[in-house]
Amino acid sequence: MTYSIEIEKSNQACDILKELDFDAWLVWVRETSQMADPVLDLILGADLVWQSALLYTKQGEKIAIIGSLDADGIRSKGIFDKVVTYDTSIRDVLLSELNRFDPKEIAINYSKNDVSADGLTLGMYQILQDYLKDSDYPNRFVSSEQFIGKLRGRKTTTEIELIEHAVRITEEILEEIRNEVRPGMTELQIYHRIHRMMSAKDVGSAWHPDHNPAVDAGPNKEFGHSGPTDNKTKRGHLLHFDFGVKFQGYCSDIQRMFFFGTPDMVPDEVAHAFRTVRDAIQLAADAIKPGVTGNEIDTIARDYVKEQGYEEFRHALGHQLGRLAHDGGTLLGPYWEKYGESPSGILEPGNVFTLELYVTTENYGQVSLEEDIVVTREGCRFLSTPQKELVFIP
Repeated sequence: MTYSIEIEKSNQACDILKELDFDAWLVWVRETSQMADPVLDLILGADLVWQSALLYTKQGEKIAIIGSLDADGIRSKGIFDKVVTYDTSIRDVLLSELNRFDPKEIAINYSKNDVSADGLTLGMYQILQDYLKDSDYPNRFVSSEQFIGKLRGRKTTTEIELIEHAVRITEEILEEIRNEVRPGMTELQIYHRIHRMMSAKDVGSAWHPDHNPAVDAGPNKEFGHSGPTDNKTKRGHLLHFDFGVKFQGYCSDIQRMFFFGTPDMVPDEVAHAFRTVRDAIQLAADAIKPGVTGNEIDTIARDYVKEQGYEEFRHALGHQLGRLAHDGGTLLGPYWEKYGESPSGILEPGNVFTLELYVTTENYGQVSLEEDIVVTREGCRFLSTPQKELVFIP
């Protein structure tokens, strides 16, 4: 399955170059087992040892210039039209290939806004400039940020199917833990039980396993990127999960709220908070369509939360989901300095996003939900099954 995705994405790369009128895209790397460009998992799925140049052109040509010891493994993948090897120096063969089609613009992987497009290290950039210093090519370098945003963001049918499968497994595990969790269990006990379920289903963790899943019991723990504790679940209290798995290289990312008790026991402030979060997510989903900006969608949910009397949430409404839980590109977010220009991005069919937010109650802590959606030509489709009511644990 991964093999076909690498070919799909490499072909897609050439199509996007043509669309953006970039002559070439250059992925320039070395010793990728130590310092891997984020894009390599998407287009190659292998490590490269010596200095290597992966060249893609808007004419559809895909060229790998690599060390001779890497050649057999890369050829066997069937991704590249041409594999050029070297033993002592890549300089001359790289220059020869560039001269062959003389690109006027060369997209390279640096970006101020998007970490997934910022894979070129400073040292490798300096080496590249040195190798090409007697040519005009260093003056033709442009950022690949827009290009990579489209390449990562436009999920193929295969990619969407894998994400959707990861979502289904995540929901299955959450349903299983629903039948096992009881008042008096610690966050750590629940966390370890979920990890055993993940192992049984042969899936990995969508982010670092020390805080996946996040398991947050009771009112005295602020949600975030910390691991589970000895806090105990208690009747009349909330239990929050932030959980995602990785299935065949693709991730899910879902948040759910449980309540220990019966529906008639739910305090008004908890019920109001839950409805606010649920309805804000649905309002945002209803507004999603190709052509709107990420900021427009974030603003709809953010304004609704404030209208309901809550402080605004301290993060973006949604991030893209794919090979990584935070997959880069356009962000559904506010125009805060830390997010740069990412909220200005335009939503496109095939983009997969989370929709997530929280509000804080006075006595019961935070209420937070997260759903996964894919942008379609008409609007959006939920990949997860939206949580409409609290999950009750008697």
